[in-house]
Amino acid sequence: MPDLEFTVLSAAPEPMALTPILTFRLGIAETQGHPVDSVALRCQILVEAARRPYDAREREALLDLFGDPSRYGRTLKTMLWTHAATVVPAFTGQTTVDLPVPCTFDLTVSAGKYFFALEGGEVALTLQFSGTVFWRDDDALRVAPIPWTKEAAFRLPVATWRSMMEEHYPGTAWLCLGREVVDRLNRYKGQRGLPTWDEALDRLLTAAGDQTVPGPPQ
Repeated sequence: MPDLEFTVLSAAPEPMALTPILTFRLGIAETQGHPVDSVALRCQILVEAARRPYDAREREALLDLFGDPSRYGRTLKTMLWTHAATVVPAFTGQTTVDLPVPCTFDLTVSAGKYFFALEGGEVALTLQFSGTVFWRDDDALRVAPIPWTKEAAFRLPVATWRSMMEEHYPGTAWLCLGREVVDRLNRYKGQRGLPTWDEALDRLLTAAGDQTVPGPPQ
């Protein structure tokens, strides 16, 4: 029975993609000497939130996710980021394959909030693999599951994420609002002759006495 070992070699934005896609380059080694016909590979990607430091600005931006830093011992836990899948072609010994991971900049999604809040450094990820491996033994097709114990660690540079999102959404971020709130905001914007949504929200924040220090361009 084949035994597969996985490593993450690199991660980079998928060029020319219409939506943000981060492609992880995987190295796969079969350690028992069995030629592999194919692999239906599944992967869940976890964010190891406790395995990096956070500066004051990041801690403020992460209040919605983790609460006050005094509670980080209880709230800073491993989070499920996303699931992905790909098909690995036939190989013997070792191979490499791309694992495309669609990404979101929606700030109502936990992963979007988390990555948006980070200004530098790296994100500690764990990729947990599962799926099905197909191989031949005595000319018979064999099938076996990939155990959940198969995983690989990777540290994703925050700069890689930010450059990808800047390429697709230059100078902007996505925020999903309820229809009633959007209707009220639209009426406020129209009644005051404000040309953009940014100006409407900025005026409301100013009127509410917001004292938040402007952040760096996203």
